[in-house]
Amino acid sequence: MALKTLSAFLLAAAAAVRAQNLTQLTFAGVNIAGFDFGCGTDGTCDITQVDPPLLQLGGSDGLGEMQHFVKDDGYNVFRLPVGWQYLTYNQSTSVLNETQFANYNMLVSACLSTGAHCEIDIHNYARYDGEIIGQGGPTNEVFAALWYNIASYWKDEPNVIFGVMNEPHDLPSIPMWAETVQYAVTAIREAGATTQIILLPGDNYTSAETFVSGGSAEALNMVVNPDGTKTNLIMDVHKYLDYDNSGTHAACVTNNIADAWYPLSTWLRENGRQALNTETGGGDVVSCVGYISQQIGYQAANADVILGYLGWAAGSFATNYILSQTPYYNNSVWTDQLLVALAMSPNTNMLVVGSVNMTEAAWAFD
Repeated sequence: MALKTLSAFLLAAAAAVRAQNLTQLTFAGVNIAGFDFGCGTDGTCDITQVDPPLLQLGGSDGLGEMQHFVKDDGYNVFRLPVGWQYLTYNQSTSVLNETQFANYNMLVSACLSTGAHCEIDIHNYARYDGEIIGQGGPTNEVFAALWYNIASYWKDEPNVIFGVMNEPHDLPSIPMWAETVQYAVTAIREAGATTQIILLPGDNYTSAETFVSGGSAEALNMVVNPDGTKTNLIMDVHKYLDYDNSGTHAACVTNNIADAWYPLSTWLRENGRQALNTETGGGDVVSCVGYISQQIGYQAANADVILGYLGWAAGSFATNYILSQTPYYNNSVWTDQLLVALAMSPNTNMLVVGSVNMTEAAWAFD
């Protein structure tokens, strides 16, 4: 589909949304990566590879990116990945290193200054240096203490979201992992962060497609607040659109509706739960614009149980990274990547609370 044809289609779809007054998603945003660089899926993190997305630390202009995303695109949430090893300066402990934590807090503060919600994401794949938390690696008590210390700092900040862990995978016991998550939830609440959203991640890289069938949903449904409620305990899911769901290929081949979002939204509604898609994306190709538009449209039609989506990724990623959503900056002007501009920007799709109408001129392509 040519860009002119596709853009005309999306403009018509947005007009239909306005005419039908459909429910809108609560959140849309982007991952602002860099403090997680050097972290592998085995839970190792080479902190010498960290590239903070902060000008004051010699990195990219993460604040400028976020200000642009809020002002020009209508985004209202950012995920801020960071390695456990970075925060504790390579110590398998709960004690936050003062200097390292202050550096990371610069990014959180920059995010909060935009008025957006900001997710603290420990990017360790349920592991520390290859050992699974609560299942041979760091104990649940150490992990809980880490989260207690983190949450204590932002306990009075309503726009902070606590992402317990990025992409657990190959867990020997999902019920035991749910117990680990329970330790973290209890610690966060006991630290005084009693009302903020906490995201509960499942197995298989917290895949939306296997969240129910793989047993994560059932196990995590037992996690509760200290008072026994499940208020603001939100399921954390990821879903890419390439052929192997790895998020490593430019082309998209599916909208994920039949295999992932329909079964997940059905389970969420039946069990009175909600989910947030904190990683999704694709290359800057027409196939991804089309399929991601369909995915977001389905999520908006089920916005009672699916709160929104965050693209992967901007921050310190180069603009030519295969899934880059880092905007270009030239002559004091930010310009979005194709996928953001044509599909993921709330001001384009108008499927997110607070998004504004785009003028038809914005859809003109040669």
